Amino acid sequence: MIISENKFLIEDLLGSKARVKILKALAQNEELTISLIISKTKLNYSNVIKHLNHLKNLNLVQEKTFGRIKIFRYRIENTKARSLKKFIEIWEGDFY
Repeated sequence: MIISENKFLIEDLLGSKARVKILKALAQNEELTISLIISKTKLNYSNVIKHLNHLKNLNLVQEKTFGRIKIFRYRIENTKARSLKKFIEIWEGDFY
């Protein structure tokens, strides 16, 4: 359940495996097109779009449009996004 526009519960974010895959792909690559997100996550188009819209509403992802091309950018300037990226780096890295 989302509490407000600026505050959300972590279980809402991490409760979806698909959403975590998308966040991880964007955190590791900073910017990706929809096609690259689909390729990296192995998710279908409609699922990716649904989760990207949710992540945009949480201000973790930004959408940029260049003509017909849409690029999704991980909002590293967002403190929560930056913290999540660090968590992914620690979890996926060689830290014990």
